[in-house]
Amino acid sequence: MRILAIADVEESWLYDRFDRERLKGVDLIVSCGDLPAVYLEHIVTLANVPLLYVQGNHDTAYDQHPPEGCTSIDGHLRDFRGLRVMGLGGSIRYNDQVHGFTEPEMRRRAARMMLLAQATGGVDMIVAHAPLRGYGDLDDLPHQGFESLGELVERTRPRYFVHGHVHMEYGRISRTLEHPCGTELVNACGHQFIDIPDEQIQQRGGLFRPQPI
Repeated sequence: MRILAIADVEESWLYDRFDRERLKGVDLIVSCGDLPAVYLEHIVTLANVPLLYVQGNHDTAYDQHPPEGCTSIDGHLRDFRGLRVMGLGGSIRYNDQVHGFTEPEMRRRAARMMLLAQATGGVDMIVAHAPLRGYGDLDDLPHQGFESLGELVERTRPRYFVHGHVHMEYGRISRTLEHPCGTELVNACGHQFIDIPDEQIQQRGGLFRPQPI
């Protein structure tokens, strides 16, 4: 399975100079936030594959105009061909104009998602806007990661945690990091391809099944 992860920065090859050849073999697109609804609508129409998204801190317009043809996974767990994908959008709330949460608020959201993962047999990929605290984030308040997302990763141990929010030009930012629990942390700013061998996507048990895409 080939996944295209996108976030934060609009790229011409996905919009005004759409390059279909570069999307060859892509099965799924995930947006980690801070991208205009019209941008996502354009991509999902021309790519003709499912596009899952969470809200970034600047995506308050989604409340009135969510991206048409795309599926919000913010606060949800979905199944795509056996791949369990969970979404948690938003950043640290640093003012009242952004889509943000305090650390206690995010901890409550993460606790709910952890219970959902346990009930449905686990999660393979977490799609978030903000990074984990201490892994690819910055020290200034707007770009700090969440401690609670780190706790969620440690408890659920997904194969991937994909995020945006921290732009590559902000400094010496790593595109990928490895968490001590084994999860690969991916900064999707702009775009990043993720390839998962089909044989590594296994059917899971659980009391309930997540909603399929």
